[in-house]
Amino acid sequence: MTQPAVPQDDPAREPAQDRSLRPTRRTFALASVATAGLATLSACAESQRDEGGSGGSSSGSGRDTFVFGGSADPDSLDPVFASDGETFRVTRQIFEGLVSTKPGTTDLAPSLATKWETSDDGKSYTFTLQEGVKFSNGKPFDAAAVVANFERWYNLRGVAQGEDLAYYYRSIFRGFKTNDDPALGTSLYAGATANSDGTVTVNLTSPFAGFLASLTLPAFAMQETEAAEAGGGNGANGADPRQSDYATKGPVGTGPFTFSAWERGQQVTLKRNEEYWGDKAKVATAVVRVIGDGTARRQALQNGDIDGYDLVAPADVETLKSADFQIQNRPAFNILYLGINQAYAPLGDLKVRQAIAHAIDKEAVIKNALPEGTKPATQFMPDNVIGWNESVTTYEYDVAKAKQLLAEAGQSAINIPFNYPTGVSRPYMPNPETIYNAINQQLTAAGITTTPVAEQWTPNYLGTVQGGTQHGLHLLGWTGDYNDPDNFIGVFFGAQTNEWGFNDPGLFEALAKARTVTTESEQESAYQDINEQIMTLLPGIPMASPVPSLAFAPGVDGYTASPVQDEVWNTVSVSGS
Repeated sequence: MTQPAVPQDDPAREPAQDRSLRPTRRTFALASVATAGLATLSACAESQRDEGGSGGSSSGSGRDTFVFGGSADPDSLDPVFASDGETFRVTRQIFEGLVSTKPGTTDLAPSLATKWETSDDGKSYTFTLQEGVKFSNGKPFDAAAVVANFERWYNLRGVAQGEDLAYYYRSIFRGFKTNDDPALGTSLYAGATANSDGTVTVNLTSPFAGFLASLTLPAFAMQETEAAEAGGGNGANGADPRQSDYATKGPVGTGPFTFSAWERGQQVTLKRNEEYWGDKAKVATAVVRVIGDGTARRQALQNGDIDGYDLVAPADVETLKSADFQIQNRPAFNILYLGINQAYAPLGDLKVRQAIAHAIDKEAVIKNALPEGTKPATQFMPDNVIGWNESVTTYEYDVAKAKQLLAEAGQSAINIPFNYPTGVSRPYMPNPETIYNAINQQLTAAGITTTPVAEQWTPNYLGTVQGGTQHGLHLLGWTGDYNDPDNFIGVFFGAQTNEWGFNDPGLFEALAKARTVTTESEQESAYQDINEQIMTLLPGIPMASPVPSLAFAPGVDGYTASPVQDEVWNTVSVSGS
């Protein structure tokens, strides 16, 4: 069956058009600029930025440099070996995928593929590609290049297959040509063919309802594979490919910016791709400056050292608004949760987990620690994802019930380690310590004593709560990568992991089966059932879907916040002062 690049059955969505008739990459018409984009304000804060190393300024009223304050250094500049937002913030400017999202939404949109067809059995996808596209090193982007990218991922070996490197490939494709990890299985990828008419066909070993949406992940962006190979980017010699010359000094994509320099711990500098196939960037230089502390990011914006930043602290929003800075809320597409490791006694007892759930007043946590507009969560996905179950089992705030359940479990006095990260702000967790304090006070009131275990996000926290077994309760969350339930509950509960410490073959099998359905109605039913199963098992407590905020200087225009952080900067301009 033939599928347009954007579904036509929804009148709010635009059908795919011939390239000559539709806007090119990232110039979709932006309705309601006041909410979906950033209107240029008449006031302009005087910038104290030193333009010396950042590309200078343009003539006229505009400036030729856009500086964004990132919260951490990228992990790598090869997106196939990354899973963190700060890496993807940079690589989205350099690389593009076959499929993208319509700005400000999770709706699929054309990118390097203009349209696609899906076979009736859901196991083959044929993509029609943009014509005349070149990589930034001059090599052609064509069907052969697409095949080369899929084959590169499929043929990774050794350290490059590790869960901490090929995270997204493992999550989606589940296996490689040759698996070096016995935990891996048969790959979803069955091969790809460059067809004589210039199209490319990708074959799967089984249907996967979320395949097209998963291709919007920056990990699956198209790269110039010969450059990657030449720069040691495949880890063939056993070295960490994230630290290869290619991943640190020479990434090559088709995007609106090209790599210029990476000063570790300081900033990444990008230059406008003058040969870009779509609408060229309005600024000549884009800089992502590393500012780990949220207060320091706010001060840098107020001082004119940066033009914008993400993860604005809730307490800073009104302060910035009153000073005429622009605030843009990213549509909430995330989950903050309290994780429970069932391998840590007595958390394997369902009554103890239920007691913890009844002890928590989510509304109070939101009021004390999360941005205005945040909603409490009833399950491990936002309510705008297919399969969300409005009648799922819930656990109302009831301290007396919590104490009763602890007594029934023979655990009237327990002490559990409670891990939370420091030195980080995440969209779902703007201030971890404040959230910890709010939850801890509630647990204490119900007779549940915790021992705080504060640990730096980098490099230790995720290794402790996801890679180890010596943790009890922990704060973590997830910002959705694409709009499919497998990207939430499939990621969390698709297999036995150290984070949750339980083994439930029935749940794992149900999630594996739900991945392969081919109709929306089947997805809806399957994932509603699974969400109920999860909340009955209660592996953790879904807390909320916080609303992340970004802040910009008055002169910034053309930035559209994306629920999945698919934010490409060729539309961004910065007026002078």
